[in-house]
Amino acid sequence: MSQFTVSLSHQAASATWGEKALISLAENGATVHIDESQSQREILRQIRKASRQLETLKLPSIALTGDWTAEQQWAFASSFGGPKRIGLVTFCENEDKQQLDNQYQALTFTREVINGTPEDISPKMLAEKAAQWLTSLAPDSVSYRLVEGEALQDEGWTGIYNVGRGSERPPVLLELDYNPSGDASAAVDAALVGKGITFDSGGYSIKSSEGMLDMKCDMGGAATVTGGLGLAIMQGVQKRIKLFLCCAENLISGHAYKLGDILTYKNGLTVEIVNTDAEGRLVLADGLMAASETGAPFILNAATLTGAAVVALGSDYNGLFGLDSELQKRVMNYADDVNELVWPLPLEQWHQEKCPSQFADTANSRPQKGGGGGGASNAAGFLSRFVDNNGKGWVHMDLAAAYNANGNEIMPAGASGLGVRVIAKALMEE
Repeated sequence: MSQFTVSLSHQAASATWGEKALISLAENGATVHIDESQSQREILRQIRKASRQLETLKLPSIALTGDWTAEQQWAFASSFGGPKRIGLVTFCENEDKQQLDNQYQALTFTREVINGTPEDISPKMLAEKAAQWLTSLAPDSVSYRLVEGEALQDEGWTGIYNVGRGSERPPVLLELDYNPSGDASAAVDAALVGKGITFDSGGYSIKSSEGMLDMKCDMGGAATVTGGLGLAIMQGVQKRIKLFLCCAENLISGHAYKLGDILTYKNGLTVEIVNTDAEGRLVLADGLMAASETGAPFILNAATLTGAAVVALGSDYNGLFGLDSELQKRVMNYADDVNELVWPLPLEQWHQEKCPSQFADTANSRPQKGGGGGGASNAAGFLSRFVDNNGKGWVHMDLAAAYNANGNEIMPAGASGLGVRVIAKALMEE
C-alpha cells in the first residue's frame, strides 16, 4: 500500500469541498489549500488547522510532497498526531529535510517526556532521560552528575531538597556540561535552568482534583530546555553550555515541607513558605544560583511557573521576563525568526519586594489565591533575587503554552513543545 501524501496548493479547493475548504482529498493523498494574500503567521495557522483536520482520519503516517517551505512543513508536522501518535510525518526530500528531522527529534523527545505518566517519570528518571539523550547526541562532549536526596541538603541546594523531601522518590539536581572543545578550563558561554516538578499535588496547599490532573506536565521547563539544548547540539553549536534540571515531586507526607517553614539559601536569603504550591520558584532558585556560579554571560530558565501567565496569555503564547531589556528584545526576535509565539510581561527590580514576609527576607508568594494580582511578575521578581549582575544576561520563560489538556484547532492534546526552537536559536546566537 502506497503512503498517504500531502501537497500544498496556492489555489482554492473545488467548491465540491465547501466554501474556503482547507483540504481536499484524493485516493492516496490530500492537498492543503492556502490563501497567499494572508500574512505568513495566518498562513501557518491555516496549515496547522488543516493538519488537525487530517489527524481525524487517523492515518498511520504522512509524507509531505511538492512545494513547501521549511516553516510550512514544520507547522503541519508539529500539529499532526497526538500523545499516542508521535513521529508520523516524513518531510520533503530537499535541502530542509535534515534540519526538519533534527527539530522533529527534539520535539518528539520533549513531548514524550512531558506526556509520560508521573509514575514513570520520577525526578531521577527525568534527570537520567535528559542526560542519556543529550549524551547520545554528542558522546564525547557531554559529562554530567546527579546530586540526589540528602546530598542536596549537604551541598546547600535547599529549595530542591525541601520541595522534594515529602516524596519517597528523592529529589535530584542534574548538572550537565556540554563542552565541545574538550578544554576543562574553557569559559561557559550559556547556562540553561529547567523546572522539573514531575508531579505537583500542591503540597499542603493542595490542589483540587481537576487542578492536579495535568500536573505531570509541571516538568515542562526541564523537558523544554533539554529539547532546546539537544536541538542546538544537532545544529552544530560549538559553545560550552551547562544545563541544570531541578527535579522533585511535590507531595504530602509526614516529611513534607510546611507553610510557615523558613528556608535559607546558599546566598544567605531567607524565604518564608506561605504557599507550598508556589514550589517551582523554590527549586529554580537553586538552579539559577548554580547557573550564576558558572559565570555564563547568558542564562535562560524555563518553567510552567504560574497560572497567572496562562490567564494573561492563554495557551498560545509563552511569557518572557527579563531585567535585561535588550536581551529580552533579542530573544523576542529569535522567537519571531522561528515563528514561535512569545510575549513580554512586566518585570522591574521592585517586583522583588512584592512577596513580603514578617519573618524572613521574602515570602515565596502572597497568602492569597493564585498569589494575587500580577502573580507572574511577582514570581519572576522572586527568581531575579537569585541571579548575579542585577539580572544582566538572564531571561525567564513562563511556559503558558507548554501543554494542552485537550487538543484544539491547531495543536494536539498534551505537550506542545513550544519553546524548544527559540531556546536553540538563542543558544546559537547569544
